Amino acid sequence: MTQTISYTSLANVMLEKRPADSLVAFQDDTQWQQFHHDVCELAAYLNTQPQVRWALCFADSYYFAVAFMALSHSGKHIILPGNHQPAALAELSEQFDILLHDDEVAAIANTPSLTLPFTAQARTTVSEYDLATLALDTLKLTLFTSGSSGTPKAIEKSLSGIAAEIDVLESIWGKQLQASKITSTVSHQHIYGLLFRVLWPLCSGRAFARHDLIYPEQVMAQASSDTCLISSPALLKRLVDMTATAPYRQIFSSGGPLPHTAAQHSQALFNHLPIEVFGSTETGGIGYRQQHEATTPWQLFPCHQVMLNAEQCLRLQSPFIDTKAWYQTSDQCELLPNNQFQLKGRADRIVKIEEKRISLVDVEQRLSQLAWVEEAAVLPLDEGHRLILGAVITLTPEGQQALVETGKGKLWLAIRQQLRQWLEPVGIPRRFRAVDEIPLNSQGKRQFQALVTLFSD
Repeated sequence: MTQTISYTSLANVMLEKRPADSLVAFQDDTQWQQFHHDVCELAAYLNTQPQVRWALCFADSYYFAVAFMALSHSGKHIILPGNHQPAALAELSEQFDILLHDDEVAAIANTPSLTLPFTAQARTTVSEYDLATLALDTLKLTLFTSGSSGTPKAIEKSLSGIAAEIDVLESIWGKQLQASKITSTVSHQHIYGLLFRVLWPLCSGRAFARHDLIYPEQVMAQASSDTCLISSPALLKRLVDMTATAPYRQIFSSGGPLPHTAAQHSQALFNHLPIEVFGSTETGGIGYRQQHEATTPWQLFPCHQVMLNAEQCLRLQSPFIDTKAWYQTSDQCELLPNNQFQLKGRADRIVKIEEKRISLVDVEQRLSQLAWVEEAAVLPLDEGHRLILGAVITLTPEGQQALVETGKGKLWLAIRQQLRQWLEPVGIPRRFRAVDEIPLNSQGKRQFQALVTLFSD
């Protein structure tokens, strides 16, 4: 039985007198006494180092948590690269002074680095360190999000906003998850995984898994009534061929839209509709829902104030960002009673073709309504003298059969003819590519450059 620990704010979590044998991370059953020692030891060492901007890049979530808390208690600026790939890290190297990583992540050339666990040479002689309450407003964290071009964009946040979101998550779902443990298919290198798989469990005393679940079979094997799954649409969609083994305590999904069919299948497998969380790196969580119907609206987090601008895009006032300023999103919404809303797409996914405004989201939705198409990603393509739309699609079994029987040319023509029911001619894709899966990055976001490359021939 997982031990119940009282909830503690992020500012004071390392000061709490928890039982020495309470579990922090599982897969090797690391206990609080060891975690507290490791954080103190690393913090003491970090205070002897001149570098300010420390990049964290870990495959192991336990070492990540140690590094995150030690850097916070030594007043460093934490940088979270989006993935572990050497070329991606090298591209971001100007953003940080030193890389802190584990053995599963390679160091990069011409950049100082430190590996956890400590080598004998790096180990400090200070075994314990006098930890104080964190001054969250002064501690900075930089994450990266990929825009429509795929180029990483640095987003700086204060730990006070991170802590405020953790407090709200616990107030909404803490009782449901009491005495549970946390397993995950998503990376802690991004805001969703950082919050849901590491920091929230750490504050609430819920043990978290050290390593990601990668395969559907692993997700099924970990299912139990005392385990909560932190996942994404990319993984949940891959459970279509799985059969029920045991229920999870609860399932969370974020990173992109979860198809209604995937939500319903998750309920059949695990006795729970996933709790979907909508938000961004910039805003943190904005709303949440469980898809009882495909049109189920989103519920705002209770601490948010919202309004719409002239383009019907959401403006947000939130302690996750700033307690006073308003943040303008590009998410077009319809506001509903009881602090609910419907998403209508993104204003930055509007393109102009032959002087007509075309919503790429609308085209994708129309494609997905067709019997042949399971999922669609639509993007503008520059053919030199004109702009057209290309569509990358995954096919339903009916679509796959039609492709075999009629060939690509006739199927693409049939799709275009069907789209004429809703779309103007300039809004109908002229080029198609059928794939097994829409290419996604580690955040579950569509890879724009990979989509463009599909049309390079």
